[in-house]
Amino acid sequence: MKNLYNKLKSTNNFFLIAGPCVLEDIDKMLLIASTLKKLTEERNIPFVFKASFLKANRTSITSEIGPGLKAGLDILRCIKNECEVPIITDVHECIEIDAVSEVVDIIQIPAFLSRQTNLLLTAARTGKIVNIKKGQFLSPDDMCHQIEKITSVNNHQILQTERGSTFGYHNLVVDFRGFAIMRSNGYPVIYDVTHSLQRPSLGKVSGGNPEYVPMMCRAALATGCVDGLFIETHQNPSLALSDAHCQYKLDLMPSLLDECVNICNITKSVSP
Repeated sequence: MKNLYNKLKSTNNFFLIAGPCVLEDIDKMLLIASTLKKLTEERNIPFVFKASFLKANRTSITSEIGPGLKAGLDILRCIKNECEVPIITDVHECIEIDAVSEVVDIIQIPAFLSRQTNLLLTAARTGKIVNIKKGQFLSPDDMCHQIEKITSVNNHQILQTERGSTFGYHNLVVDFRGFAIMRSNGYPVIYDVTHSLQRPSLGKVSGGNPEYVPMMCRAALATGCVDGLFIETHQNPSLALSDAHCQYKLDLMPSLLDECVNICNITKSVSP
């Protein structure tokens, strides 16, 4: 995975971070990863497989949290080796980072922990790419402070992800001006499509509106300020162990990626 960061930054289209919300049965995970790898290779889209070994921020005590650190990293290592794809996963505590950094290519800071200084610094000191998800409570221009924490330990492999801002109760909105504001920090910007369409803590689980995924992808890429898309996807979202109401169906990914590539081509052709 040498020079992964440069590959992501220099893609002619956009790069894709995708996979299920939380790790499940290894055969299901391998199918998702191999399918996404094939789809992205056919379209010249750099791909990073995403899934969580643990979901620390759940609505209910009965919500699925994943297989845990050791078992989860074993699954991620298998996916990385079998499918030959780079891996991203999120961390929640500094104590997890050493073990995670031995397996993954990108360490992800969850949105609800995006201001945790020690977590950011510990992740940055691994020398890995760090993806900071902008907290639902942060403005886009607040991200410069989180980036400064990473660069303070001489790590300049940074990704920044917009996942929507809290709008009243049980709802999120995306201010598309934020893409340009975050881009001005000098690091690639990712749009987390499916989480931005989440309906947080709607009852005992979070709801969502995945039917708007294609529209939001097209609109975000058309700004010319989005370098990557983050999409949680599953063979059967209704049976997914986590975020079942906002994941995008795997069968729909080919047509979605085709639309996105077309939008990128149009945007490039009209850019000054």
